[in-house]
Amino acid sequence: MAIKLENVAIAVRDLEAAISFFTDLGLTVLGRDTVSGEWTDTAVGLDGNHAKIAMLQTPEGQGHLELFEYIHPEAIETEPTLPNEIGMHRVAFSVDDIDEALETAAKHGCRPLRGVATYEGVYKLTYVRGPSGILVMLAQELKKN
Repeated sequence: MAIKLENVAIAVRDLEAAISFFTDLGLTVLGRDTVSGEWTDTAVGLDGNHAKIAMLQTPEGQGHLELFEYIHPEAIETEPTLPNEIGMHRVAFSVDDIDEALETAAKHGCRPLRGVATYEGVYKLTYVRGPSGILVMLAQELKKN
């Protein structure tokens, strides 16, 4: 059986704010739609499912991120995911310049949870709390001499 990862989907409080954050980091919007009806009720397992969605793509074209904002039923707010919590954890991106990526994130009010770390001289990386409390890992590969 062949299998291929299609996308990661994340429910957000404000679709426009989330799109702005991720497009400023370099993703592009492939498309937008509003979905509802029997097929979405069946697929998602939620009666009355009605949502605005946007599909984004990473610059190299391989990674896809689906963002969706519920119109109905009303979205349920929970505490933001903690780094050690079981379940959907974070979305991670490699970046050419972590300082530039953090400047971009800061324009959206998003800052590192603690700071920027260096992993064994290979990566500089950090987690930021993105829009709607999404954990976003940013990692810059360090050049070898």
